[in-house]
Amino acid sequence: MSQAKNTLIGVGAGVAAAGLAAVGAVAVDRLWRDRRHAIALGADEDFTIVPTETRVVVADDGVPLHVEIDQPEGWDERGTTVILCHGFTLDLRCWFYQRQALIEAGYRVVTWDLRGHGSSGEGATESYAIEQLGVDLEHVIADAAPAGDLVLVGHSMGGMTVMALAEADPGLFRERVLGVALISTSAGGLHRITWGLGSLLGGAVTRFGPKVLQELSPHQDFVDSALRGGRELQEFFVARGSFGSPVPLSVVRLTADMIFGTPLSVMSAYSHTLEDHDKREALTHMVDQEVLVFNGDKDALTSAVHSAEIVEAIPGAEHVFVKDAGHIIMLEHPELLTQELLALITRAERGRGRAHRPGARHTVTNLSKRRRDAATRPSRVRSRQRA
Repeated sequence: MSQAKNTLIGVGAGVAAAGLAAVGAVAVDRLWRDRRHAIALGADEDFTIVPTETRVVVADDGVPLHVEIDQPEGWDERGTTVILCHGFTLDLRCWFYQRQALIEAGYRVVTWDLRGHGSSGEGATESYAIEQLGVDLEHVIADAAPAGDLVLVGHSMGGMTVMALAEADPGLFRERVLGVALISTSAGGLHRITWGLGSLLGGAVTRFGPKVLQELSPHQDFVDSALRGGRELQEFFVARGSFGSPVPLSVVRLTADMIFGTPLSVMSAYSHTLEDHDKREALTHMVDQEVLVFNGDKDALTSAVHSAEIVEAIPGAEHVFVKDAGHIIMLEHPELLTQELLALITRAERGRGRAHRPGARHTVTNLSKRRRDAATRPSRVRSRQRA
């Protein structure tokens, strides 16, 4: 047996042991109730959207980028186009709820898969850099939204992509960008991520995670086969790591499909640029735009310290801090985010060419979601009667 295979089996055994330990640390009764709760919230939602148009935009290095355009009937060519940029290991499906709402509100929407994600092509290892993503976004805009006002929305690595574009082409921001939404993202300092595991264990994951991914990436088929055999455990970890409150099982499955559908080689190749990412100076190019900073209190990846740094660098930014919210906030609290995006666009369009009002910080609790969660939560007695 090869050394690589031995390494893989050793890593796999370690992951399995860690999973069993985590499951053992939480009562089986609790796990069953959590799953029943997720099913009660909804297990069969269809996240398919048929776009008005699908395009392939070829990046400067030849990588094909998958782009979808949603254009409302009778859309005015002088109207605002909203461009949605997803985060690391996700794809454009994560914007399902926001796309629907923005189209219904009459906005033209452009979504795209970052290189190596979703339906976009893969590039050379050295091309997986935040700066290159900024160049890719520039190509998407030139092809799918060559004229008119823009509102740029970025989640996590998508927010970093918007920052990279601001750094590379500040003129575009001065001339065409009315507003920017930076969601669960960071301008730098990602070495501080603890993954919700505490500074010691979280730091170890940050240091050694890229090496593990690199070891595993040549054995993608083996890993995929192993993951298919433990779908419920996979969903359990995704739910715990991605969300700060109960979500429908359909949302957990969608998130798991996106994360585990991203090739390990792509995850490994991006790890270094994420660690080196520092776009604090690029934020100065957003001071003339309406800016929304939106994040959750239980985000294990880009905690409140990251959003606070962004707000401090952009005077007048609106900061919405959501209680009971994790990193994949657009799927966990879709109504809240949609409401804030529509408000951002309205402020941006009304304030075109005028000085922006001072921003404010709002801490929000999604009471309607709390009520839904409470109403569908299985009782301890019912869960014991499952057999």
